[in-house]
Amino acid sequence: MLTIKIIREQPQWVVERLKVKGFDAEDILPKITELDNARRRSQTELDANLAQQNIIAAEVGALIKAGKPQEAQQAKAQVAQLKAQSGGLERRKDEAEQALNDALTLLPNLPHSSVPAGSGNADNTIECEGGAMPALPPDALPHWDLAKKYDIIDFECGSKITGAGFPVYKGKGAKLQRALIAFFLDENTAAGYTEVQPPHLVNA
Repeated sequence: MLTIKIIREQPQWVVERLKVKGFDAEDILPKITELDNARRRSQTELDANLAQQNIIAAEVGALIKAGKPQEAQQAKAQVAQLKAQSGGLERRKDEAEQALNDALTLLPNLPHSSVPAGSGNADNTIECEGGAMPALPPDALPHWDLAKKYDIIDFECGSKITGAGFPVYKGKGAKLQRALIAFFLDENTAAGYTEVQPPHLVNA
């Protein structure tokens, strides 16, 4: 996902880079900037409210020590009122952040500078080729049809769980996936890398 920082600092460059992928960002970028402005305003108001609460709350103790219970009660009432307001400000800030994130997820990632402009496979360029190309028989099936035929990858189930690009591997497909992971981990370890097991839980 693109960062709001790069969108604010280089909007026209972002527009030009996304045109390479056939994506028109002329209209959405100003909307994203305005959503970020709204998020910043709500954060500023909330911060000011919380700071004011802290200032007045600190005064309560001093007023009590000074023998001014009535003023202390008034200060407590002010703090209570500010707390009630802060709840609404917090919700508004969260809504602004959610709206901004929703808009940012609509933007594709920027292509590398070497990627040519185009709208399909025909516009791609071949950087290099190696080895002999296999001569496939006329009835050869693509990998997605083979996966379905042998019931080793379930693309539809993966899309339901996570979204496009994350299939569910089944049976021999799952075993092959696990074997490949183990193979490459062993190869990398032999090359001097240290294997680690990070947490799989991803938060926002």
